[in-house]
Amino acid sequence: MKRSILEAAVVTNHEIFMQTGDRIESVLAEHGLTRANAQALWMIDPAEAPPSMKELAGRLHCNAPNLSFVMNQLTGRGLVERFADPTDRRSRVVALTEDGRRTRTAVIEATLASSPFARLDTDDLLNLVSLLGKALGPTAGP
Repeated sequence: MKRSILEAAVVTNHEIFMQTGDRIESVLAEHGLTRANAQALWMIDPAEAPPSMKELAGRLHCNAPNLSFVMNQLTGRGLVERFADPTDRRSRVVALTEDGRRTRTAVIEATLASSPFARLDTDDLLNLVSLLGKALGPTAGP
């Protein structure tokens, strides 16, 4: 029985992911973004110090060549800029441009508004975040 419950959880998670992706296709198209571009923008929080390329690859669970490809696209569009880390000149960091900030905000707002999670009340969302955090384990963080 546990396997069927686990399978239901995995299938439901996948369905939520797919529905959310489908629902934001128009906003991605409006901004000329792929899902990978949008995810990369989301992972660059303008309220934090610019992440290194290595840190960003970790956040996105991708390798350096894939991240470089995505960053080249975003840099070419004027949404991000890469520069030497002021504390470690051997490392490159990534920062959003003003246009990148506006685009990031638009993508996040559209995603949140169209997510199936938007139907849940605050208590349900708090429980969901707690359960998902448990599933991700002790290294998980917001």
